[in-house]
This record gives sequence, C-alpha cells and structure tokens, in this order.
Amino acid sequence: MHLIEIFLPTKLPSGRPVSDALWTEVRDELVAAFGGLNARDDKPAKGIWQDEHDEILIIEVMCEELDVAWWQGFRQRMERAFEQDEILIRAVAVERL
Repeated sequence: MHLIEIFLPTKLPSGRPVSDALWTEVRDELVAAFGGLNARDDKPAKGIWQDEHDEILIIEVMCEELDVAWWQGFRQRMERAFEQDEILIRAVAVERL
C-alpha cells in the first residue's frame, strides 16, 4: 500500500487564488483514478523557503500499486495547470493496520 501526498499551491504566481474549477478538475481526476482522496484544506499549510513562502493544500491518495509513469504525467499536468516550475508529489510505503 502507498500513501501519495500532493502539495499544491493555493495561489498562482500572479497572486490570484486557484480557481474552484481547477480544484474540481484535480479532485475529479483523482477520485476517478483512485476512488477517493483526503484534502487537508481546513487551514492552508505553509511552505517556507529561503526567500519565498507559499500557502499549500496537501491532498492524499492511497493506492495498492504505485504507477510511477502515471504520477509523473499527473505531476507535469499539475505544474502546467498551477503555473509552477515544480510540484512536489511524494509516495510513502505504508502498512494498513
């Protein structure tokens, strides 16, 4: 079993908030592919780097098999849609208890 964590900005580089339509597209694609998701959206997380900071939404998906090629394509689509140089998606092996 794998836990996939997707870190998405809540604002575009222009400072505009991400549209509801884009959030709906992301949600619908992940629910269709994996049957569901968890979104930590009650309070945006904060990403802090040397000279910048972001408010981010963390989306989690659980899957039995890790299809690296699918996730790489998804990451590239998210980078374009969110106008980002890089979107972090990480996978962690988990044991269901």
